[in-house]
Amino acid sequence: MELDTIFYRFNPWWEENYSFECIPRENYLQLLLKEIDNKEITFVTGLRRVGKTTLLKQIIARLLEKGIDKHHIFFISLDHSAFSPMNLLDIVEKYREIKNISVKEKIYLFFDEIQYHPHFERDLKILHDHEQVKIIVSGSNSLMLNDTKAFLTGRNRVITINPLSFKEYLLFTKKEVFRADTPRLKQHFLEYLENGGMPEYVLSHNPERITALVSDIIYKDIVGKHNLKNGKKLEELFLLLCERVGKRVTYNKLANILGIDIETVSSYISYFEETYLVYQLNRYAKSQNEIIRSPKKIYIADNGIRSVFVGFKDKGALFENVVFLKLKNKKISYFYENEKEIDFIIEMQKRKIALEVKYKEVIDTEELMFLEKSNFEEKRVISTVEDFEQLEKLL
Repeated sequence: MELDTIFYRFNPWWEENYSFECIPRENYLQLLLKEIDNKEITFVTGLRRVGKTTLLKQIIARLLEKGIDKHHIFFISLDHSAFSPMNLLDIVEKYREIKNISVKEKIYLFFDEIQYHPHFERDLKILHDHEQVKIIVSGSNSLMLNDTKAFLTGRNRVITINPLSFKEYLLFTKKEVFRADTPRLKQHFLEYLENGGMPEYVLSHNPERITALVSDIIYKDIVGKHNLKNGKKLEELFLLLCERVGKRVTYNKLANILGIDIETVSSYISYFEETYLVYQLNRYAKSQNEIIRSPKKIYIADNGIRSVFVGFKDKGALFENVVFLKLKNKKISYFYENEKEIDFIIEMQKRKIALEVKYKEVIDTEELMFLEKSNFEEKRVISTVEDFEQLEKLL
């Protein structure tokens, strides 16, 4: 197939009226629209199928609405085999040639799935430094951001796309809730704990969307990228981690269960982290040695993923998981002493907030005794959907 034909298929707005119908995620759209006039390269990253490509298409639709010349907007997905033998500079040069656009004219470049293209960071730097361009790229591997540092320091901005928040979940599922209707709010939140926030799954309720997602991550993004012999142990480890959401784990115990060595467990979990599938939380401690030696707590990228693989159970763990996902960009850890635990310690400038998560209406005094006796200045309990929604104000 001719390259210009492929270009036209990726960019239908060149030949026809274009509209992209989908549910907008306005928070992210506004963040990205603010970046449009900045010279820096914008990286849009996050878990596979979390909606990155959809957001890029929505941004393109907004640019067209603003009157940007449709021929000056160029989108391609770099997982297409036609682009594998070409570098980004050649691709852009060919695009300018086809559309007869001078290098002095500004263009808007959208590169989807950038992690599939070798040496992309070098090419992005050259485009950024020597052409009139605004570049927005997407990718599903956090390691690619480390790869860009040597080339793109001071030239890029990163926006991470997360699964749907509870408010977005209500929007996607068309559920209107009034503040006076607390029972309905609680029921919808319980559904959110089970279904999570992966857009395709929320809209379809088809578990194959989730199993295919995890399979792609394991076999395309991990086994393929790291040249592993097979993904069976990765699958088994992922299931073990799903079962242990919100719990402390040691690599040694996981290694014994799976019959592999500790170094392999460590590597596999780091691969899950690279692809935004799993997160680890360190213990709060004064010495780095103690932090390294202590067990990690495990959290999963989305509750819907966990529910599909191990069933809808342990609502307390699911509630703790969504609280973690809301806090994960903060400096957080867990506190453990004398066989007692506080779920999260949030460190903010001169403040330290001890946060205990309990998914229940009535909490026994003894359950909070360890929290109350702790030396942290601020102590909070998150136990209801109302508490959960107030988290942003707390932070």
